[in-house]
Amino acid sequence: MCCSGFLKIMMFIFNGGIFLAGAAILGVGVWVKVDSGSLLGLVEDVDGAPSGLSQLANVAYLLIAVGAVLLLIGFLGCCGAVKESRCMLLTFFSIVLILFLVEVAGAVVLLVFDGLAEDLLGQLEGEVKQSIRKQYGITEGFTSLWNATMEEFTCCGYKNYTDFEGSPFFNDQGMDVYPQTCCNLTITVGVCNTLEAERSNIDGCLQKLLQLIEENAMIIAAVILGIAALEIAAMVVSMVLYKQIGNKA
Repeated sequence: MCCSGFLKIMMFIFNGGIFLAGAAILGVGVWVKVDSGSLLGLVEDVDGAPSGLSQLANVAYLLIAVGAVLLLIGFLGCCGAVKESRCMLLTFFSIVLILFLVEVAGAVVLLVFDGLAEDLLGQLEGEVKQSIRKQYGITEGFTSLWNATMEEFTCCGYKNYTDFEGSPFFNDQGMDVYPQTCCNLTITVGVCNTLEAERSNIDGCLQKLLQLIEENAMIIAAVILGIAALEIAAMVVSMVLYKQIGNKA
């Protein structure tokens, strides 16, 4: 009885950790989806975009799905231990084993994801510049999306302010005016011209997107590996508890 009680406590601890980690990953997935959505929206509809670009948008959905499954698993493991249900414990073990294998593969992908993202987004530079020079200042939806994204992430163009040269906006403004977000407003007086934009040296939105991916990929990979360790411990305890319940029956 003492051993059985201890195993139940350990199941609560391990599954509580899995449940909380699932909630955290679910939250991060929602945040990544909302935070990166506008940045990815700038390049999703560009002609000639590489097919692998869709992987960037799918990462947020993957995190949301994994977080939801972890929440379910944590709840299932706790219920199985309390009710001493062999069926629930066996189901718990099977699901955790499958998820463990998926998470290890996912962690490896995330560790190399930064390089993949940089290559994919770097290939788009020419196409995005061409799109800006064709549509910015004349297509309302396209212009509004760029303005909102540049304002939110404090960035300018895809690579830098020169991306706007030759655009309808640039030509209509006398060929020496850039979007206001391309200048540091604390040191810029009046319009954002070539001199002020060069002096401000605002980062392009490509750099901001890569920074966002890099910061989150390493954190998420570390969290997933930590959860994997918890899952191994939970699987061992669930099988020992499963055997003990069988012997009592």
